[in-house]
Amino acid sequence: MKPGHIEDTATARDHRPADCRIVGTVLARIGDKWSILVVMTLTDGPRRFNELKRTIGGISQRMLTFTLRGLERDGLVSRTVHPTIPPRVDYELTALGRSLQDPVQALGAWAFANLPAIQDARTRFDGEQIS
Repeated sequence: MKPGHIEDTATARDHRPADCRIVGTVLARIGDKWSILVVMTLTDGPRRFNELKRTIGGISQRMLTFTLRGLERDGLVSRTVHPTIPPRVDYELTALGRSLQDPVQALGAWAFANLPAIQDARTRFDGEQIS
């Protein structure tokens, strides 16, 4: 513990229910499977809608549209419409979205590093459920 820990904890406790709900909405957005994949895909720079759809295997057009709108609403992705025929639309990470890259990559690295242990645990658990 560091000095001030008790006061910080008490302050956090005073605001916890409302803060948890607010933080929960943010975590729901950035923690869902498709949002993570979109952020990871946009790490290399702007992409067009169909390019994103091709790169992110298994996502439907409707789900990609829904995910991009949510990320745009939360300020993580920007949408740029170019006045061409047909219109060209690019999606890219905002500064806020780029700040999410390191945590997302760290979480992905953790998942890869621990995948064998997780698979072993699942196998043990599933075997116990059958017995």
